[in-house]
Amino acid sequence: MSFAKMDAGEIDYAPCRYGKSRIAFRGPKKTLDDAYVAFIGGTETYGKFVPMPFVNQVEAETGTECVNLGCVNAGIDAFLAEPSVLDVAQHADATVIQIMGAQNMSNRYYKVHPRRNDRFIGASQMMQLVFNEVDFSEFHFTRHMLQTLLTRAPERYAMVREELRMAWSARMKLLLNTIGGRVVLLWVAEHSPDDEAATTELGRDPLFIDRGMLDELRPLVDEIVEVVVTPEEAEEAFEEMVCSEMEQVAAKQMLGPKVHEQTAKALSRVLQELV
Repeated sequence: MSFAKMDAGEIDYAPCRYGKSRIAFRGPKKTLDDAYVAFIGGTETYGKFVPMPFVNQVEAETGTECVNLGCVNAGIDAFLAEPSVLDVAQHADATVIQIMGAQNMSNRYYKVHPRRNDRFIGASQMMQLVFNEVDFSEFHFTRHMLQTLLTRAPERYAMVREELRMAWSARMKLLLNTIGGRVVLLWVAEHSPDDEAATTELGRDPLFIDRGMLDELRPLVDEIVEVVVTPEEAEEAFEEMVCSEMEQVAAKQMLGPKVHEQTAKALSRVLQELV
């Protein structure tokens, strides 16, 4: 496995904002004057450590302006809380929404940061009653918290997982109905939504999402594009990532340039028919 070890900031992410959005997205900023496709999603859509993310590649392939509204570690909440972002998507000729995990959302058990959705803010009264032996003040991130619950109380942890799955389905339907228009859902991961073990364990994103949950959304979208990465492709995907030596641990958890190429090709075929 090799990395391009460059100084931090070697990639110019050209951070920008649209309207009054509190989230800075990857630029360069688009004018939105002509036809465009909006891309909503998490780390993969943003293209962290990737010089040419799939959003840029789709733009080059299709000739249609593509607006990157990806946000690192984002969940659905980050976008529902940003009217300016929703407005950009509503006026797009089509919107691609990356399937994001269910763990990074506020729900009946816990609250997350409104923009940095992977940040754990606090447990609800119900959560504290169900897990009265757990000190929630020690957690700063949702995954760490969920891993602790799974280890200490797997049966009660399953209750939280099911709450997250239900909340995700409801939140996704709200997002889709709010945006309207032509919408493509993007699944890009190292496992298939049919992989039952991967959708119940605390593995890689998107956490807890399975085929049945995607099928519920199918009537609300034009297409669902699936990019399932093999272990060999995942290993190769880390090559050519641009990061400093200190960032390598984080980079190893992400899908690299080769996966972005696969994703761009799959999306371009679909979008050329829609736009």
